[in-house]
Amino acid sequence: MTVSANLITDVPGLLVGQAEDRDALTGVTVIYPETAAVCAVDVRGGGPGTRESDALAPENLVEAIDALVLSGGSVYGLAAADGVASALGARGRGFGLIDLPGVPKSPVVPAAILYDLANGGNKGWGETPPYRALGMQALQRLDHSFTLGAAGAGIGARAGQLRGGLGSASHTTSEGWHVGAIVAVNCFGSVVMPGSDAFWAWSLEQGDEAGGVRPDPSVRVMGEDWGLAKANPAAMGRANTTIACVATDVALTPSEAKRVAQMASAGLARAIRPVFAPFDGDVVFAMSTARQRLGEPKAFNLARIGALAADCLARAVMRGVHAAKDA
Repeated sequence: MTVSANLITDVPGLLVGQAEDRDALTGVTVIYPETAAVCAVDVRGGGPGTRESDALAPENLVEAIDALVLSGGSVYGLAAADGVASALGARGRGFGLIDLPGVPKSPVVPAAILYDLANGGNKGWGETPPYRALGMQALQRLDHSFTLGAAGAGIGARAGQLRGGLGSASHTTSEGWHVGAIVAVNCFGSVVMPGSDAFWAWSLEQGDEAGGVRPDPSVRVMGEDWGLAKANPAAMGRANTTIACVATDVALTPSEAKRVAQMASAGLARAIRPVFAPFDGDVVFAMSTARQRLGEPKAFNLARIGALAADCLARAVMRGVHAAKDA
């Protein structure tokens, strides 16, 4: 019997690799399907930064990806996907309509970035930002286990006024379907209730995976009391964004994966207040490794997968911030 690690890599067919530049206080997380995987994306934030997200539309040619990159660095961080694509292309992995001698495949590597440029790290990199190299390093470190909290794409993140981080969680259904989530939490909004250390999503916590703090039942949230949200959002610009991926080993079509991504975004709404703001770039990808079939009734079971993905994502947010707290 496989023992759950409560990570997205509990989904069979997935590995994760991470790399950090601790001097610059930034990093990269790569989610790697062992074989090309169906993927979709749901963009809810008002200031997103993505690569190849349009290619994931169900009506477009590409139906599967070779890797997915979550990165710090704002626009500079998109170069992490260049490093991953270059390394995968050298291995002969990627999309090609026709196999032709001497013509390389085109790896499909979508990416999303968060803004960590103003977090105090040394960003004096001139014309050589570290992200391409970090992407390649992360790809070389693929494993079933990985560090939560101040690691990978979450090393320089902030969750409101708290330290943000990299979180993950998973769930296995009674029939053995696996659902998982991974997230880099760098939100404008607060993940904890006003005047409390209890997470907004505390009721979804499994055991004490995020510290086990429970709210005072007498506490009531009044009007626009956002608690430990970042102050002065207008001045913060795009200094926010929560980027995530949910995954399952149940086979999904591109359209079904899109629905799961949309449902999973509700997990961010359960864990962060406010969320999807004009100055957040919140993005959620959904991936399928297709190791098991989606049984009948399909629509109902798809709703189950999407609901579990949302819960896993909310739990991952809590775990990421909790793990980063003492880092």
